[in-house]
Amino acid sequence: MARMNLLCSGTLVVLALSLGLWTNPAAAQDAATTYKARCAMCHGADGKGATPAGQKMGTHDFASPEVQKQSDADLEQVLAKGKNKMPAYGSKLKDSEIKDLVAYVRNFGKSH
Repeated sequence: MARMNLLCSGTLVVLALSLGLWTNPAAAQDAATTYKARCAMCHGADGKGATPAGQKMGTHDFASPEVQKQSDADLEQVLAKGKNKMPAYGSKLKDSEIKDLVAYVRNFGKSH
């Protein structure tokens, strides 16, 4: 009986991990699409903020230590409520989309 419970528990863990791996690429693709549609105009495809609109508005380089040292909760807050000249997206994006965008922005820091 104990062996059967262990086997079932192990199977559930493997299944849960597998499902998580299958959903991550889709979430990353959705975040990339959202970033291109809502963020790239100012922040640029590379996240450096070196676009005409980004320079005019004073956007930050997402790879910079200043941005990367912020917590996920802080970045989620900025996306949801806006900051300075950046508009708020809390009413336009789901919480899950905002979290996925934060993960996407974190990738800019990995390239440095």
